[in-house]
Amino acid sequence: MEKLRYERPLIKRLEGHMPSKFGMRTDYTPKTHIDGVAVAELISQHGSPLFVISERQIRENMRRARKAFETRYPRVQFAWSYKTNYMDAVCSTFHQEGSWAEVVSGFEYQKALNNGVDGSKIIFNGPDKTDSDLDLAIGKNSLIHIDHLDELYTIQELAKKQGVTARVAIRVNMDTGIYPMWDRFGFNYENGQAWTAINKIMQSDAMELVGLHTHIGTFMLSPNAYATAAYKLAELARNVRLKYNHEVSYIDMGGGFASTNTLKGAYLPGSDVSPSINEFAEAITTALINSDFPQNKLPLLILETGRALIDDAAYLLGSVITNKRLSDGRRSTILDVGVNILFTSFWYDHKITPAQPFTQYTEDTVLYGPLCMNIDVVRENINLPLLNKGDQVVIHNVGAYNMTQWMQFITLRPKIVMIDLNHQVHVIRENETLQNLLELERVPDHLKKFDL
Repeated sequence: MEKLRYERPLIKRLEGHMPSKFGMRTDYTPKTHIDGVAVAELISQHGSPLFVISERQIRENMRRARKAFETRYPRVQFAWSYKTNYMDAVCSTFHQEGSWAEVVSGFEYQKALNNGVDGSKIIFNGPDKTDSDLDLAIGKNSLIHIDHLDELYTIQELAKKQGVTARVAIRVNMDTGIYPMWDRFGFNYENGQAWTAINKIMQSDAMELVGLHTHIGTFMLSPNAYATAAYKLAELARNVRLKYNHEVSYIDMGGGFASTNTLKGAYLPGSDVSPSINEFAEAITTALINSDFPQNKLPLLILETGRALIDDAAYLLGSVITNKRLSDGRRSTILDVGVNILFTSFWYDHKITPAQPFTQYTEDTVLYGPLCMNIDVVRENINLPLLNKGDQVVIHNVGAYNMTQWMQFITLRPKIVMIDLNHQVHVIRENETLQNLLELERVPDHLKKFDL
């Protein structure tokens, strides 16, 4: 007869689904399947840790967002934010759903071209566009969002050399009541920088002002801030029309919509406090419709939504390495998932659920990753059932930024798979190997030999 495992006594107050100072109680329902595919099977075939992306969820999110805006505004265009997740399979899914590409580097621009996106459907943002990047984007007739005056002058020079007119917009930063204000990027609305940039463009015969763009922040929880931004961009467009008799073709409201992840320190879960896509749509479209645009000349509304469309479409599967007691008596569990591949654990309390049945005995636990560094903490405090070595967990809502900001540090980066609409599993990125890293390294001849 197997000896029963000792479980330390724990006094726990019973609560009727009420929040404590740590927030709501943990959801103890095991996550055994993703889109009809068993978690255990995924790990068995592809290893642990493992990123899993749901194609079905991406398409559902995209269609829900389009419906939210298109039912409220006559002309809407989404552009997928490559920096949020630039796996080609993910980008191609959004492109199939009608999204253009929004990029912030020459690297991302090349990825969009390689994915088959026509240059005229690529929006080029960001402060670090090299001369060669700009030269290519001008030649491809892309929409270039100017971040600073040096870039403006470079575009003018390059366009003249090509003998073409560059299609440009300016990025505008502004006070929308959200602090700290994002004033690092673009031209300020309140102090006149934005209007100065517009005047310079309008006086040039090498550039055409086709749009106005803003991106007011990230993980925004206030739809009203977007309404304020939309009103201010509409006012700029009105002044352009009055002074130059020129109609701005589009207004780009950027991204930044919050997902349903829970921010660290939040009392309630993100699913309860994050505004819905309908709330953002109502605020933005109402502001534009109520602005002073001629009835038949409403500008195209462009949205660069990233996080809110991909976060809940991806999971990170991991396994338990061991359990330990800390010096203060707290239980700690070490996973094979670390902050090197779960960068967002620094600012989210990700929902984490076991992937197999368990007893109802639970305990407050610290979840650590496998890295030899003290900051490798996946969750600082989470109430979980007891997990044993080899047990598997599912980390939810990891689709945004983790697969673009991950690091090769101590361990190699894992495989990524996508589950299609027919429950078939496709490898969309292989796991790293030592050979991948060695291919980039060079050792001088005088360092190749040593005697220990």
